[in-house]
Amino acid sequence: MQILKITKACFVLSSLLMGILVSCVTPKGKEIKDLEVPRMYVANFAQEPPVIDGTIDEVWDQAKYSEDYIDIEGRKTPLYPTQMKMLWDKEFLFILAKIEEPHVWGNLKQRDTVIFYNNDFEVFIDPDGDTHQYMELEINSLNTAWDLFLERPYRNKVKVDNAWNIEGLQSAVSYQGTLNDPSDTDLGWTLEIALPWKALERGNPSGTIPVNQFWRMNFSRVNWQFDLVNNKYVRKKDKNGKYLPEFNWVWSPQGVINMHVPERWGYVFFTDKKDPDISIPEDAQLIQWMYGHYRKKLALEKKNLNSDQKHFAVYNKQGVKFEKTTINDTLYWTTFNPKNKNTYLIRYDGKFQLVN
Repeated sequence: MQILKITKACFVLSSLLMGILVSCVTPKGKEIKDLEVPRMYVANFAQEPPVIDGTIDEVWDQAKYSEDYIDIEGRKTPLYPTQMKMLWDKEFLFILAKIEEPHVWGNLKQRDTVIFYNNDFEVFIDPDGDTHQYMELEINSLNTAWDLFLERPYRNKVKVDNAWNIEGLQSAVSYQGTLNDPSDTDLGWTLEIALPWKALERGNPSGTIPVNQFWRMNFSRVNWQFDLVNNKYVRKKDKNGKYLPEFNWVWSPQGVINMHVPERWGYVFFTDKKDPDISIPEDAQLIQWMYGHYRKKLALEKKNLNSDQKHFAVYNKQGVKFEKTTINDTLYWTTFNPKNKNTYLIRYDGKFQLVN
């Protein structure tokens, strides 16, 4: 994972140079959702690229399936299983989704419409892991796509570029059953995607392929309860005529019903080696702890309560603090890890940065 860096000369945080961080220990009394480390997936280099036709051929034997998806809050097992695989080569990032469901249906055919009003599969990509300037792709069972670019999450007064397109996007769907036929029971549908690296450069300005590096990513599946009206599938409504809420099933749990919490996304490592020994970044839990307190700070501000105290929290009661500081007239919340001498910053607008 590449992080935007600031030189140490910009500031001095002497009050943070105290204590020793004890990593991977859950502090007593903390909610696990603020400390649970996201999932990790290792994407192998494709010796032979897949043909994007919606079928699972032998080329995909080069990749391992992810864990089964879980409810977005991380508490429940979904009604129907979902798994994904990833591969990459010098031109494309490849994604395979295996989506089980007994009724495959969809009616949205216009690109860049709100695809999650149908059952869909969604991809979220934040190349440098700073929670800003990330990409989203949604595709339904009709292979209709909605791609958009977000300058920052919705919590930070988002700017969404709905006109942005993944140039050269390839995708294809196949059905294990029939489409839009309520008379039978299906097994599900399969989706293949090829994302050109070049098309992702807006979120990855360096333009480099992340060989042996992490990107932050997540994958979501939206599933709706349905009714049949004139033998056609429609989203189900309650007795007051309001649509019932959708199910949200994800690869790496978000802890909240909101995909736009990028710090909760998983870690994807792009390897060019066979069977590499890869571990999740050592401070992944510490970063989750920081953002847990950042979100609490935002919640206090939303209620017009004071969140401006200098010392907000202490990690593991070991003196590693989440503190306020100002750098070049910009407000940050900061944490120093004496073990690896890294200082982590969350800017007032949520952007994550690293000093080392």
